[in-house]
Amino acid sequence: MKPILSSLAIAALISLGTAAAAECYADYKAKQDNPLRLHYGVMQVSACDKGQAQQEVSQRLSASGWTLLNVMSVFGPEGLDKRKANAGQFYLRY
Repeated sequence: MKPILSSLAIAALISLGTAAAAECYADYKAKQDNPLRLHYGVMQVSACDKGQAQQEVSQRLSASGWTLLNVMSVFGPEGLDKRKANAGQFYLRY
């Protein structure tokens, strides 16, 4: 019985770690041409690595006709509130 409980406890800890890792966000700047439009936004990303987030953000934006200029930072849920007002309509839009 103890080995089963130990296995369940380990599985629960692993799943908690995976859930926490899924809570990654990136704030970015993007543009469109003709006419020139700029925006600042926040989107949820699958990895808390700036390089990987840059690729993901770029792909998702380009599908809507936007060009990524820069990923400013990658952060967890604790940084969402202070960025919400600045992102406006582009807060978690993509």
